[in-house]
Amino acid sequence: MTETNFSLDLAAELKAIVGNQYTLTDEDKTKPYSQGFRLGGGKAYAVVRPGSLLEIWKCLQACVKADVIVIMQAANTGLTGGSTPNGADYDRPIVIISTMRIDDIQLLDQGKQIVGFAGSTLFGLEDTLKPYGREPHSVIGSSCIGASIVGGVCNNSGGALVQRGPAYTEMSLFAQVTQDGELQLVNNLGIELGSDPEEILTNLQNKTYQEKDVQFPEKRASDNEYHERIRDVDADTPSRFNNDPRRLYEASGCAGKLAVFAVRIDTFPIPEKYQVFYIGTNDPAVMEQMRRDMLSTFKTLPVSGEYMHSSSYDISKKYGKDSYLVIDKLGTKYIPKMFALKRTVDRWAGKVKFMPNKFSDRVMQYASQLFPNHLPKRMEDFREKYEHHWIVETSNDGVAEAQAYLDNFFKNNEGDFFACTKREADQAILHRFVTGGALTRYYIMNGKDLGSIMTIDVAFPRNERDWFEELPKDIEDKVAVKMYYGHFFCHVMHQNYIMKKGVDAKAVKKQILSSYDARGAEYPAEHNVGHEYVAKPALREFYQKTDPTNSFNSGIGGTSKLKNWQELSHEHKGCGCHK
Repeated sequence: MTETNFSLDLAAELKAIVGNQYTLTDEDKTKPYSQGFRLGGGKAYAVVRPGSLLEIWKCLQACVKADVIVIMQAANTGLTGGSTPNGADYDRPIVIISTMRIDDIQLLDQGKQIVGFAGSTLFGLEDTLKPYGREPHSVIGSSCIGASIVGGVCNNSGGALVQRGPAYTEMSLFAQVTQDGELQLVNNLGIELGSDPEEILTNLQNKTYQEKDVQFPEKRASDNEYHERIRDVDADTPSRFNNDPRRLYEASGCAGKLAVFAVRIDTFPIPEKYQVFYIGTNDPAVMEQMRRDMLSTFKTLPVSGEYMHSSSYDISKKYGKDSYLVIDKLGTKYIPKMFALKRTVDRWAGKVKFMPNKFSDRVMQYASQLFPNHLPKRMEDFREKYEHHWIVETSNDGVAEAQAYLDNFFKNNEGDFFACTKREADQAILHRFVTGGALTRYYIMNGKDLGSIMTIDVAFPRNERDWFEELPKDIEDKVAVKMYYGHFFCHVMHQNYIMKKGVDAKAVKKQILSSYDARGAEYPAEHNVGHEYVAKPALREFYQKTDPTNSFNSGIGGTSKLKNWQELSHEHKGCGCHK
């Protein structure tokens, strides 16, 4: 069969499963799914958007029979390109299965646990849980940009919340391709749903199971040891990172090497009392001392502690303003609609020759500047005084504990703090969480005079004191823009750079990562390897064991893109002749 006939036959079969409307084959229409949120991209033979769990299964059957690579994709908001193709040197066509139409959330045990379907989102879960006085593993940050529940589990997403650790579960429903090339469905949800795939998926979709069918096995549905791990401030290893074998289990950390239909995860009580403290200092050692004190001596752990360097503060203020305003005025529910609208506008603008690239971003950036300053005066005053900004959230008994500690600490140490009003707290947290997208917007608006973006997601050892980066002069001279922010209690830092024009960003990144290796740091910390990092041995072995034929998300973490994990010979790398 010729390649053309093959693609037509497969496309016809997929259309028969999900319908013409939800089977995209024109490159113009597949591009929003085949291009990464921040980086990466490649060609997809088709994008399918199934509307049920059973349709996912049937699409997988067709893809396995046709011997194509499958990329399972949810919100496509990842920062390392791990949910899209990457380049062109694949040995098989690629089909992207977008799961966002399948966003059901089912409550178990009065909301103490939930089953999240493949396209369910964190902000959707927040709304579902509120009447029960509970909240998800992560309630800010990723939820603001529409991240999915399953995507968080598959990518070891860390989240900001100190007591809860990375997204993790040992209970999931997934499909995998065996060593013999057979597609099989594995039900480890702890819910009796039947025996054959169609029965299992239909019973779950329709929630026809009974309360007696829900089991409570000795399996974790969250990282319930993390609160103890993070308190060990003298340990010479990071508290969390993607390559940690402790938290690689089936769907958890699989990075799309399994087709995950649903996950079962814990939820958490909403605190009765809540207070945010805004801290400023010009001395990194002051922040580190506070971190160590709070983690090792507080009876009640803080909820989160989000760090922003002054450079991140400024860039986020100007280039994250439109996202801030949309979320602040319309809520997180509007974010998926905004992304969809942006994709449509950019697709149509791309057909007009004189229209600039990323037209929607440029319009939104100019429009945002018409609005007045959106940040509160006390935060702005701290920006004028301090280089390092720390947003510490506390709850219940931890509120009084933190207040007393900070009152006493700043009697004898450089810096200051204030207790936020409810409005100031919302503004501070939202300002921090539009930071990641702000760098991309900065680059869109100013990139013609700059080199490429380089991002690093690193977890420093828990006993590291010199956490704030001081680049050697030979590297500093190659950098045009730096942004530092992160989850400071966890020692997880997002260190983003834009190179000067003509600089080899990959070479610079290699130098910086080499210095991290010498310090016992781990990377990536929480965004997964994607196509930006090389998977270390433990992670690579996990991928190979999970997906022995390399049928799902081939090439992730710099691994082989070829069937059965073959490697190209040196003389044929990049030539394309193996296709």
